[in-house]
Amino acid sequence: MKTMDDGAAARLHPSTRQNLSTRLDQLPRRAQGRVTGLLPAQDAQEHSMLLRLLEIGFLPGETVQVVARGGWGGDPIAVRVGQATFALRRQEASMVQVQPLDDAALTAKEAS
Repeated sequence: MKTMDDGAAARLHPSTRQNLSTRLDQLPRRAQGRVTGLLPAQDAQEHSMLLRLLEIGFLPGETVQVVARGGWGGDPIAVRVGQATFALRRQEASMVQVQPLDDAALTAKEAS
């Protein structure tokens, strides 16, 4: 009889807390997350955008919180990183990978 190894079991249950990752633009308002990385740039413009995000503090391990969203389409997104708050366009926020830290964000992500 063939059994599953731990890796195969984890792939079947991607909603476990340690595997849960999303983009910053998908994090609900007031939810906190920890930056896990930035998506790779596809062109020079995106590369410049990634450098700006790194310069203002979107570094792996940093805690972020979505403070507010714009009225139409949720653009821009006000995000707190450290003690500073920045307005990011949805496109910029979509390049930041985060792991949600609170139960409300986990519930919203698992429901989708």
